[in-house]
Amino acid sequence: MIARIRAYSAPEDIENNLRYIDGHKKVLESYGVKQVTSASHTWLHDPNTYMIIVESEDGEKIYGGGRIQVRSANLKMPMEDAIAKIDDSIYSYVDKLGDIKIAEFCGLFNSKEVAGYGIGSIFLGRIGVAISSQIGVKYLMALCSPATLRNCTRVGFEIVRDLGKNGTFYYPKEGLIATALLIKDLDTLPLANAEERERIMDLRLNPLQHTFETGPKGEMNIFYETKINPIYINI
Repeated sequence: MIARIRAYSAPEDIENNLRYIDGHKKVLESYGVKQVTSASHTWLHDPNTYMIIVESEDGEKIYGGGRIQVRSANLKMPMEDAIAKIDDSIYSYVDKLGDIKIAEFCGLFNSKEVAGYGIGSIFLGRIGVAISSQIGVKYLMALCSPATLRNCTRVGFEIVRDLGKNGTFYYPKEGLIATALLIKDLDTLPLANAEERERIMDLRLNPLQHTFETGPKGEMNIFYETKINPIYINI
């Protein structure tokens, strides 16, 4: 399998954002989820949102993607309103983190066409953590499913046990569980698995690279283009 992983500021490529939205929606609907806060389109032109897209080599197909959505005065993180429906202490929890740049890694999905390759569970996770340093994020939060929790902790996330029931909620619908996560030290990633930390640091130093990656389903030929155009970075 050959794929390209790109990162860019949301306003740079609205057309591709719409393709990402369509792909995300189809995956959610396949699981019986009709509406989810991270699937809202309020971020579409947001200069504080950064996209990660996994696509075919020719750019014709989107295999998966995700967003780093930086909290701002105009736009809260999607998980805030999602969790508030169950535990409204999320607002005060985030406020107590202080006057720092905080973001949510959200909207992750991979198409069924590439299920089993690890795109949605590990490759996007690495890139999300890697590019956060480019955009000056200090804390990175996320909501994850039980299936992806192990890989999230491998890239440095810890469970926010002060929220929900020991960090867990029914989300995006009854019967589906999500866990609230946080990385407090994006610079050194002290809680990350050593192998993952090394790979993330390499992606930070070399955002343009071509590598052969091994996933659960086999080898992937991946072109990384994850250097965000600095004129679009709001630090």
